Amino acid sequence: MPHAEILQEGTLHCFPAGLRDEAGKLVNVEVSAVVYDGRRLILASDKPIPGEARSAVFSVPMTDAGPDDSQLDYLTADAIKRAVKYEDFALTADGRHVLATTGFDRIDMESHALNAYNHLLIWPLGEPQRVQVVDPDPRDGVEGSLELRNKLDGAIGEPYYKIEGLAAVPGERGDGLLLFGVREQGRSHEDFEYVCRVVGAHYTVNEHGNLVLVDELREFYRFSPRQHPEVRFDCGLSSLEYDPHHGRLFLLTSFEVEEAGEPRIGGYLWVVSLAGFSAGQAPELVRTVQGDALEFEHKAEGLAVLDSERLFVAYDNDRDMSLGRIDERDERHACEAPYTMLHIT
Repeated sequence: MPHAEILQEGTLHCFPAGLRDEAGKLVNVEVSAVVYDGRRLILASDKPIPGEARSAVFSVPMTDAGPDDSQLDYLTADAIKRAVKYEDFALTADGRHVLATTGFDRIDMESHALNAYNHLLIWPLGEPQRVQVVDPDPRDGVEGSLELRNKLDGAIGEPYYKIEGLAAVPGERGDGLLLFGVREQGRSHEDFEYVCRVVGAHYTVNEHGNLVLVDELREFYRFSPRQHPEVRFDCGLSSLEYDPHHGRLFLLTSFEVEEAGEPRIGGYLWVVSLAGFSAGQAPELVRTVQGDALEFEHKAEGLAVLDSERLFVAYDNDRDMSLGRIDERDERHACEAPYTMLHIT
């Protein structure tokens, strides 16, 4: 039975305090994606971070004392700056490339106005300037993973959906199995249900360094968090993370609900072996060292494996500025992203 102990909590300063967008509104960082490349954490806000020398994607080195935001570096390649609403990162199964997905939760069928929300990106580890768009539309050369979106349509089978998870694990074909986590699905963005589904397909990385799917995208996994007696709220999948040290998959779920007329946010962490994943077994709920269900007090949206025993959890609290136990201050600044480091046993 997996248990987690909090090693460190804090906030990352992601841009200058008081930064405002072109409309004069205060920019709020909302970290929804994170991956560890062996030296640095790569993180992304699902809202743009304005400025020619900035982007919604940035990295910070990991030190013995934790993440060092004094050395924050923005990733500013054109394709990285162009994509909007990042939701998850992953490494390829061999650890040689970084993958990034947006939410795929909106499209304009009459124009290319919303293509920025439909991107899967790949770049070699440590070389973000070599980023490429995966599975673009070959008919008109417009940037965006529009062919991939068509495949997601078929695998998910709903008019509306939102991708919030991404992982690559060893597979039976090609270079591995690429997995997408579905958080929302339904008739529209106003008429949907929260879900925990995983669809995927096998892939290869070709001689040009781009990712190619080698079989049909289809459903591989689903589970219902509310069937667990200790889960108190309806949850949707918010991140997937492959743990190569133990051959398992972590699944992060989060909730945003009202209780007695008051908004409540939080999340839960789950784990399943790759064999159990393939067999469709329900994941195990990660617990505290005292044996209680681990329930995050913030909306857990990003998850990274740091090593064989440590995880990094990033939170996207939207406009909720409270810090809770992370800091004795009443609230965070809009430029600050809260996080937690966990020890897993």
